[in-house]
Amino acid sequence: MDSSPTYPAWNDRAILLVDLDAFFASVEQLDHPAWRGKPVIVGGDADRHGVVSTCSYEARKFGVRSAMPASTARQLCPDAIWTNGHFDRYREVSNAVMGILHDETPRVQQVSVDEAFMDVTPTPHAPEHPIAIALRIQRRVAELGVSCSIGVGTSKSVAKVASDMDKPRGLTVVFPGSERDFLGPLPVRTMSGIGPAAERELKAHGIRTLGDVARADESLLRRVFGKNADMMRARCDGTERSAVEVDDEVKSISNEMTFAVDLRTRPDVEAALDTACAKVCRRARRKGLAGRTVFVKLRFEDRSVHSVQRRLPRPSNDEYVIMPVLHRMLGELWTEGMGVRLAGMGISQFEEETAVQESLFALEDVAPTEEDVAPVIADERKREGLMSATDKVRDRFGDGLLQFGRELRSKQNLTGSSSKNVEDYK
Repeated sequence: MDSSPTYPAWNDRAILLVDLDAFFASVEQLDHPAWRGKPVIVGGDADRHGVVSTCSYEARKFGVRSAMPASTARQLCPDAIWTNGHFDRYREVSNAVMGILHDETPRVQQVSVDEAFMDVTPTPHAPEHPIAIALRIQRRVAELGVSCSIGVGTSKSVAKVASDMDKPRGLTVVFPGSERDFLGPLPVRTMSGIGPAAERELKAHGIRTLGDVARADESLLRRVFGKNADMMRARCDGTERSAVEVDDEVKSISNEMTFAVDLRTRPDVEAALDTACAKVCRRARRKGLAGRTVFVKLRFEDRSVHSVQRRLPRPSNDEYVIMPVLHRMLGELWTEGMGVRLAGMGISQFEEETAVQESLFALEDVAPTEEDVAPVIADERKREGLMSATDKVRDRFGDGLLQFGRELRSKQNLTGSSSKNVEDYK
């Protein structure tokens, strides 16, 4: 006798959003059994401008949240266990989870180290109900020692909202035809793509729920969302149909650092950008990629963020070519004496593209000049020899064994804050 449960028929697309619960903190509790059931915070130092990367649900009961200043988190939860994080370990567990998802379907789109969309639409050859698949995924992920919450819907936006409804270990299912009933009463900030500024403008016109957005006047939506107005309306009324993207294309590679003491001199800021550039170019070389566009991001002492990008005359993954470009770009964003709290850079527009990560920054394009790309070391063979030698040493012994002066200059001033968004996880 078949005792398997019977679910209502699913006659539309089936999209899952799998979200690992408090992922960094959960891995720390997995690896440190004595920390289980206790408030754990992964993030930077409270005395060094650090921020919270993530925290356990025990810490969230005290009001601690991701992206909160570490000093505030310490006040809210003074007895929390703190750690700066272990990214190699997080990536290892993430890869194991993604392997479970790929066991179910090749149609997986990983959007961060702890989130992925899946298309598990039933077909005559694969008729299994999406709820059964979701439950199996939760069971297998739990066997790894962490947990996940899953949203099930007919679109990526519905699945994403559903995944946040019941945490941790939640499963929220929005059946075909019930999308508007599910989304309509929810606050506007629930939907991805509606930030604080858009929320303020919408509320100023009496629009407070996703249903209100779905019914709003087109001219208002265009004023708030610009060219994305139609997309946002579709998301809010449950009719968005974007596909789960299964290619492994890298859009950009980037790195950024937050400083305990604001940088104010050109040598310090340049050293920080050079350090980030060396890391980014090394990752690009490991993937066989060369980028045509470089970008710089700075966060100042007033917490404002500014960025700029520049197109190179030819694709490159050579830090000794790109560093002088960054130094020139720095003058467009910053002048000596301005306090720099965070510095980051990245490269994009690759000649050959093989893995996924969206660009981190919204940027303005700037035309290049040949003067900008005069390399630090003129002899190309010497540059290639130096990069090859340092890559081999670091591949074998790790990044910490071999460090240049620019890296030592920046290292002692880092906050220890962790970020999920600056690495490519493929």
